[in-house]
Amino acid sequence: MTEAELQRKVEAFLRGQGIWFVKYWGGGQFTKAGVPDLICCVNGQFVAIELKTDTGRLSKLQEYNLAKIKESGGQALVLRPSGLGAFKDFIAGRG
Repeated sequence: MTEAELQRKVEAFLRGQGIWFVKYWGGGQFTKAGVPDLICCVNGQFVAIELKTDTGRLSKLQEYNLAKIKESGGQALVLRPSGLGAFKDFIAGRG
């Protein structure tokens, strides 16, 4: 599954759960690079999601930003196609 396909599936799932989210694109002239792909609010909790294929690698900047989010009390995760079921359970409050 490509990252774009994963993104479509995750966004559809989040919409179906009534969860607010925004897709962030970083790295352009007016945006910050390394910010996770999806920023969500789940039951009042900040959740940042970096989407990757099963073989995709995080950049050092992405690793740094995910760590800073966790240090600040938010949830930050890397979501791969192989983890989609566990992610859905987590969001639904069963994970």
